Amino acid sequence: MNRDIVQQQLAFVLNESDFSDVLGVGHKGKVRDSYTHNGLRFMVASDRISTFDFHTGCVPFKGQILTKMAEFWFERTRDIVPNHLVGVPDPNLTVARECRPYPVEMVVRQYITGVTTTSMWRQYAEGARTFCGYTLPEGLRKNSRLPEAIVTPSTKETGKGKHDRSVSAEELVAYAGLSPERFQELSSIALKLFARGSAIAAEAGYILVDTKYEFGEDESGNIVLIDEIHTPDSSRFWLSETYEERFASGRDMDYYDKEFVRLWLSERGLTEFGQEEERSRIPPDLFIDTCLRYAKVYEDITGRVSDFATGDPVPRVRNAIEQFLKEME
Repeated sequence: MNRDIVQQQLAFVLNESDFSDVLGVGHKGKVRDSYTHNGLRFMVASDRISTFDFHTGCVPFKGQILTKMAEFWFERTRDIVPNHLVGVPDPNLTVARECRPYPVEMVVRQYITGVTTTSMWRQYAEGARTFCGYTLPEGLRKNSRLPEAIVTPSTKETGKGKHDRSVSAEELVAYAGLSPERFQELSSIALKLFARGSAIAAEAGYILVDTKYEFGEDESGNIVLIDEIHTPDSSRFWLSETYEERFASGRDMDYYDKEFVRLWLSERGLTEFGQEEERSRIPPDLFIDTCLRYAKVYEDITGRVSDFATGDPVPRVRNAIEQFLKEME
C-alpha cells in the first residue's frame, strides 16, 4: 500500500457511524458499531484503534483490513467450526447471523510476551509462576516460546470502569455459566483454530504469537465462531525471519499488529486513563505506519492486494446496507 494514499485517507477515517435510520438503534463497541435487523447483525468496522482499554485514535483503512482479513480466515476455518459470516457487502461491513454470545474470550498463547500490566510476561517478570491455572517453567525470557500452545481464558466484562480478567478454566466456568464439557469443547476448537492459523501464517513468513477467539451459540445450541479471527487487532504477528536474532539479542520483535502502537504509547508513559490531552498529540505518522504494517500482514497472509476504497466511507457503507436490505425483500 502506498504511503501517500494512506496519508490522504487520514482526512476520511471512519470514527463514527450512525445507520439507525435504516437498521434501528445500534451498539458502539471499541472498534465495531453493530446493528440487529431482521435476525441479522450488521457490523460496521470503524478505523478506531483501542489500546490499554481506551480509544487511541483512528488508523486509515483499518476497518477495511480487519473485515477482509476476518473474511479470509472465516472461509479457511469453516471445516473446524461453523461461523456467523453471511456476507461482506462492503469492506467496512460484515453481515452475520445473530447468535447468543458467550461472555468469554478464549485466548491461545504460544509465546510469553506483552507490555500491559495484566500480560503474561509482566506477571511472570514480577515473580508469578502460574497464569490462568498453568504452572510456568523457570528461566523464561520475554518472547520465549512456550512448551505448548495453551488456552488462557478471559472474562468479557461490561460496564464503565470494568476490565476483562484472565482467569483459570474453573473460574471461567463459574463466571460464564458454562458447563465444564462446553468449556472443553471451546478449548479444543480454539487450539485447532490456532494450529490452522499458525500453519498458514508460517507459510507467509509470520509467527502467530497469540490470539483471541469469541464464540456464541445458535438457536439449536450449536457452537458458532463470532466477532473476528486472526486479525492484527485480535492477534500478535511477528516476522519469522528476524525472531531468532532479535530474541537472542533481547530486542523487540518485528510487530505486525496492535502491539506496535502499545509499545509506542508505553515508551512515552501514555497507558493510563485521564491522558486524553497528551494522546490527542499523537503524531499522524504513528497511524500511517500502523496502517502500512496491517496492510503488509494482510497482503502477505491472504495473497490479496490492499486496493481498498478511498474517500469518505459513510455514503459507500450506507449504499451497501440499503442494497443488501433491498435484496432481502
